[in-house]
Amino acid sequence: MNWWMGILFVFLVLQRLIELGIARSNENWMKEQGAVESGAKHYKWFVLTHSLFFVSLWAEAQWKDLYQLELNIYLFVLFVITQLLRIWCIASLGRFWNTKIIILPGANLVKKGPYRFIKHPNYLVVLLELIIIPLMFHTYITAIMFPFFHLLLLRVRIPEEERALGALEKGR
Repeated sequence: MNWWMGILFVFLVLQRLIELGIARSNENWMKEQGAVESGAKHYKWFVLTHSLFFVSLWAEAQWKDLYQLELNIYLFVLFVITQLLRIWCIASLGRFWNTKIIILPGANLVKKGPYRFIKHPNYLVVLLELIIIPLMFHTYITAIMFPFFHLLLLRVRIPEEERALGALEKGR
């Protein structure tokens, strides 16, 4: 793995760790307000999949001995756009953003930022990242496997989240 790949890899790992800290803080705040978690059974599969994504990315790059690769500027621009979209999603949800499904009874459904346009923009951003990042690293096996795993998980996650959000709307 060359220098720019190493820097990007460390950035991504640190970013995810920071986001987990934000999610934990938001979870604690929401639960203090009376929030309830839903869909906890499948959450471990998200953690496993996203952890293995980084292992796969690193391992495939090492296996391919990718030391001479130039940074693809077009993919990097797409990556930066996805990061800006990620920040927009998190900022739009504010204290309600989380990696888990946590619903605060009595709260209004957030319909600002990208949530004005689509219901689950963060899942789209993650899907794009799971394609773009491995393509930047020339780790094509990872680029195929992990978007597929993500889509499989979303088949469970989105209906569970919709049920929880539906219950929130009914309670209003």
